[in-house]
Amino acid sequence: MAAESASGSLQRAGDSVLDAADEAARRGVDGLQPFLDHTLLQFSGVNVTVGGVLAAIIAVLLTIFLSALLRRALNRYGERQPNANRAAIYTLSRVVHYAFIGIGLLLALEFIGIPVAKFTVFAGAIGVGLGFGLQAIFNNFISGLILLFDRSLKVGDFVELESGVHGEVHSIQIRATRIVTNDNIDILVPNSEFVSGRVVNWTYRDVSRRIRVPFGVAYGTDKELVKKAALEAAAEVPFTLALEGARKPQVWLVEFGDSSLNFELVTWLTAEATKRPATVKAAYLWALETALSTHGIEIPFPQRDLHVRSMFGQQGDAALSAFRRNPPDADVPVEAPGAPSLAHEEKQALSSNDATLDVQQGGAELAGPADREDKHTTDNDAREP
Repeated sequence: MAAESASGSLQRAGDSVLDAADEAARRGVDGLQPFLDHTLLQFSGVNVTVGGVLAAIIAVLLTIFLSALLRRALNRYGERQPNANRAAIYTLSRVVHYAFIGIGLLLALEFIGIPVAKFTVFAGAIGVGLGFGLQAIFNNFISGLILLFDRSLKVGDFVELESGVHGEVHSIQIRATRIVTNDNIDILVPNSEFVSGRVVNWTYRDVSRRIRVPFGVAYGTDKELVKKAALEAAAEVPFTLALEGARKPQVWLVEFGDSSLNFELVTWLTAEATKRPATVKAAYLWALETALSTHGIEIPFPQRDLHVRSMFGQQGDAALSAFRRNPPDADVPVEAPGAPSLAHEEKQALSSNDATLDVQQGGAELAGPADREDKHTTDNDAREP
């Protein structure tokens, strides 16, 4: 009986404490309620209270938090799946973020006391603001959405701006797109420039690209020897995609310059080298200088020939001998250093004009199947003795 009496006393004491807590909470809420119901702003039949503003802030913060959690989950999924499309995951995360922000803003308006149905009251003011001060921001926001859905510009693409700056796309934000150059410089470009301007996307369709490295040699140099040296230089550079096949390196004679024969080393690059054009060109120039020096090929500089009609009162060979301080009747052979010669078979193998072959291959790709079959038959007939 004593135990039951003690238990009943504890129960009554606990109930009393709970009742006291409820009463205190009720009094606290009753005391806080006037503060929450305090009107901050009143217009067009809408009362903006302190409680409504606090609820709106909580709603916006909650939607931002949920958006961050979902975007983090998407990023982790992309990291765990090596075959996942990085650009698609980024686009989905940005769209989810914008959707949650929109939902949060609508909930905030409801909590403040502005029904969405009556939001047309503010549409005119917002339209005027967009027309005057927010037009550029709104244009960049819509342009960012177009870039995300159009997929003409994706995260990870290597682009070239009209100013000549190269860089990789790292993020597409509400107002601007962040591009990071190979020198680790961040460039913020307004989204509208990518929609209305001209942008060169180096990795839009295919990550492999072809580069042309110009160089010049002295007149009189064997062009087949130049081709051999340039191909050896291409083989030494690890950025070269292939040494055989349709995308093998080529050497083009492109111009008869004032002081040199101008060539171009044309080679296809690997995927990682496509995003570093300046570095790749420097690597090929380095290899070219080494290969040309190895084969004794002169890299010329601007020079002029001086023709003297008479010198020391003499002309012709006598003037030349006097200039060399040799007697006029001395038979001094003039030896000119020569470059190493190629074997006949090797010279024949290197004598093809790669520029002509490239044009022919391009025409074959554009021709239809029947045209290619006819051309193949004709070529075989031409090879018959």
